[in-house]
Amino acid sequence: MSQPDLDAWRTQVRQWLATVLEPARETEATGDLAVFHNLPEDEERLLLERCRVYQRARFDAGYQALTLPGDKGGAGLTAAHVAAFAQEESAFEVPPSTELISVTVRLVGMSVSLFGTAEQRDEYARAFLRTDLLACQLFSEPGAGSDLAAVRTRARRDGEDWVIDGQKVWTSGAQFADFGLLLARTDPDVVKQAGITAFLVPMDAPGVEVRPIRQMSGGASFNEVFLSGVRVPDRLRIGRPGQGWEVATTTLAFERTASGSGNRRKGGTFPDVLALARSLDRTGDPLVRQQLADLYVRTALRAATVDRVARASAAGDKPGPEASLTKLMASDLLSRTGQVAAELLGARISADTGEPGTFAWTQHLLGAPGYRLAGGTDQIQRNLIGERVLKLPPEPRVDRVPFSQLPGN
Repeated sequence: MSQPDLDAWRTQVRQWLATVLEPARETEATGDLAVFHNLPEDEERLLLERCRVYQRARFDAGYQALTLPGDKGGAGLTAAHVAAFAQEESAFEVPPSTELISVTVRLVGMSVSLFGTAEQRDEYARAFLRTDLLACQLFSEPGAGSDLAAVRTRARRDGEDWVIDGQKVWTSGAQFADFGLLLARTDPDVVKQAGITAFLVPMDAPGVEVRPIRQMSGGASFNEVFLSGVRVPDRLRIGRPGQGWEVATTTLAFERTASGSGNRRKGGTFPDVLALARSLDRTGDPLVRQQLADLYVRTALRAATVDRVARASAAGDKPGPEASLTKLMASDLLSRTGQVAAELLGARISADTGEPGTFAWTQHLLGAPGYRLAGGTDQIQRNLIGERVLKLPPEPRVDRVPFSQLPGN
């Protein structure tokens, strides 16, 4: 399939964006500095609907899932087209997205498109990519976070159904989702990675209970999800029995790419810190100038790395471990941004006095550590970079035995 000329395509994108969005306003800073949303339920639903209107327009215009092959429901374009779209989009007022929208479109929609049957792509993948349906990610468990292959949620076959029992945690947007992409252990008598299967679970199915988790930043965007005797028809199994680990690693690679891509604002940014320094009349301080320069350089380096990784990806390929680079840089930049803001503000960051741009930074500071965990911890990203990018010797493994033989099972 021949690819459209990038410059001509970019012009078409710019013209289309102008029909659905307003030009970006010139602002130095924003009052929203939170890394994770902290909105009342009714406001969260309104935000979701705003996001869905834009995502549907983008899908209908053919600009969703750009690198997904055409026979899987995508546009079949290159990663260079993705970078070009993001550059053009940055010139417009795009509705602020949410974790649930990102998970639905960039993770679950893409994974169901790649691993689902033709019927599943028609019925579910298209609806996820268009956000007609919303989907959360039911992967992590209290005892299976960084070591995701240690999942203990079980699924047993019962005729044409699977019966699922277990607990998931850190599930963003579960209270608003229609489905969850779930990993469950279906065969405990093989090595842990080989005995996992993926399912689409209706979040309103009997036996599914969602409990919000209140975060230290004040928000409750994460949830625990309990599954007790949940019956899921076999037609909602994604991939072959035992193929869940491949589904998971592909989805997580999409997640690292989305987390580090910079296409969605998360927390405070360099312009916000610069505006803060100016408002405090600190830009003449040589130490502050050095901190600002360092933050600016790291911001520029991250943007360049995102672009380089995107352009190196072949059209339609599954994302590789290189996405860990951008995710790691994004986490580090968030933490450094908050540290510089905290040093500028001093004690004023700890009390809500009503002074603009002060206490708002606490939501960034309290949320940034969580981003080092979301989408895979920093330690996991470094392992992936070391082993799969730098080709260093892997860490010793002592769990290459059937899951049922591991301690605690």
